[in-house]
Parts: sequence; C-alpha cells; structure tokens
Amino acid sequence: MEPRLAIVGATGLVGSVIRRVLEERKFPYRSVKFLASSKSPGRTVAFNGKDHPVEALSADSFKDVDIVLSSTPASVSREFSPIAAKAGAVVVDNSSAWRMDANTPLVVPEVNADAIAKHRGIIANPNCATIQLVVALKPLHDAAKIKRVVIATYQSSSGKGASALAELEAQTAALGRGEAVPAAKVHKHQLADNCVPNDWTPGEDGYTEEESKIMAETRKIMGDDAIRVSATCVRVPVRIGHGEAVNVEFERPLSADEARAILRKAPGVVVVDGEDGVPLQLHAAGRDETFVGRIRRDPTVEHGLNLWVVADNLRKGAATNAVQIAECLLPKLRERRPVA
Repeated sequence: MEPRLAIVGATGLVGSVIRRVLEERKFPYRSVKFLASSKSPGRTVAFNGKDHPVEALSADSFKDVDIVLSSTPASVSREFSPIAAKAGAVVVDNSSAWRMDANTPLVVPEVNADAIAKHRGIIANPNCATIQLVVALKPLHDAAKIKRVVIATYQSSSGKGASALAELEAQTAALGRGEAVPAAKVHKHQLADNCVPNDWTPGEDGYTEEESKIMAETRKIMGDDAIRVSATCVRVPVRIGHGEAVNVEFERPLSADEARAILRKAPGVVVVDGEDGVPLQLHAAGRDETFVGRIRRDPTVEHGLNLWVVADNLRKGAATNAVQIAECLLPKLRERRPVA
C-alpha cells in the first residue's frame, strides 16, 4: 500500500519545491497533508492539480502518517521530528538539528543510501553545499582515496530563504533604477553588486556555522574521518544555484582525464568540461544533477586536482535529495503495509 505523506514547512521556499519535485517524480502516496506554523492555517497550497488546506503543526499532526518531509528551523525540528517518529512515521529532516547526531543517518542517496537502513525514525538531509560536494567527491574517493579537500563556495541568496531572495531582488531593482539600495536585513550586508563572506553565524574558531557544517558533514557522509576538509563560504548575488571551487589531494595518482571518465559514469553527475563548456549556476537552476567541470591537475601537490562543482541548492541541495531519500524508503514501507 502506498505511504501516507505529511509535508512540514509546506508554505516555505523549500517546502514549495518539495511539492513540485514530488509531482514531477510522480511520487506515490495514499494521502497527503500539508503542515506549517500557526501563521499559515487558512492558506491553501496547490499540489497535483488540487488546492489543499494548510494545517497548523501540532503534536497530533502525525497520526496515520508514514513519511514526513520536513523543512523547518532546527528548533522546530528538535521539538516535532521526535514526536513524528514516535507516532510511527519516518522523518526526512532538512534542518541542521539531527545531521551530526550519532544515531541519525545523514544521507545523500548517490553516496550512502545504505545508511538509510540504520534510521531510528529520523533521517537527516545534509546541508545544501555539502550535498553537491559529496556527489562529486565520492566516485573520486573510491578510485584514489582522498586525503584533503579545500573548498570555497559561491552560494546563492536563496540558500537563506525566501525573505533573503526578496531582499536581493529589491536591492538589484533599486540599483537598476539608480535609487538608494534598501538596507540589508536578512543578509549580513548588501548582497546586490557584492559578495558576503560572513553571511552565517560565526564560531569561536573563526569558521562560520556553514563552513563547520560542510567540514563535519562531508566526513560523516563519506564514511571516512581521516579526510581533512577546509571550507570558506561566500554568499554571492545569484538567485539560485551554488558554485564550489574544490581542490582535492589524493593518496594515489588520478589524472584529470581519469577523473572525467569516472565522473561521467557517476550517478547524479553531469560533466561539462573542455569543449563542452563550463558548469554555470544559471544553467543548473531547475535541474537535479550535480555539474562538474574545469577538471585540471593541481601542480602544487603530488596527487591533486581542481574542480568546479555547481548544483541547484533548492532542488538537489534540499528538496530533491529529500524526495530521493523518501523513494528509498518505499520498498520497506510497502512490506510493512501489505495490500488487504
């Protein structure tokens, strides 16, 4: 029997993309409910050609629900995801609340789908920038074993939500009209015509929260704590799509041509390199693949490569990855609920 779904955070930016991805992938379901904060009830959301009411999220929301796709702030997730799991649902959680929990799988299906079987009711969806990174790194790690990764991100405004994107658009429009630019209230500084290297909460070690997430999550997903990861994250005036300049040092030799051949066969990867051009954030928007290009040897280390990696942060970086995890759950759920 098909699963009963609940979408938590259904009216948010990622929640709206989750609805779209479920429709596009024809995800099977028996019933569906849409949940959001107490500010949202009375609203409706469109899904599969119908308007559905939005219900207020509460402790009673998860009765007779099999899969929860949740995209909320971490504080909300810490309260409600355990409630949903206790009610018998499997939660695919897009917040940062459970990612580094030792008992919670952190999953990118192209990389570590086998970890899903270890869940205890909650499966964590990784950080958007981490997802595209590990999709590109895992096949190369399998071939030549990664020692060290240095990454600089070029992250779009939408990674901070709908209000951030609206702020960028208002600032850009004001610049185009020659008017005073509205002050930044969501991003740390004006993003239009600018790059912001401190758009996340700073840590005591000088790394931002986003940088620390990438470093820790990469090791957990790849299943190798020996990989050394260093990250610098920058917000750029792009609406959708994260770019990443990635420097990788391997234990064994791996040429640029060998890397291209490996990545062309890798699940979820599209190589755009050389005569094919380069991956662009503009072209990745609306796509589910991770695009890799500018693959070249790093002459400063014995076994090193440089890569440019691009993906849609709202789709593969959030909604699509969550739906892919849910798709992996379907066989077990169907076993658990046989047709009468």
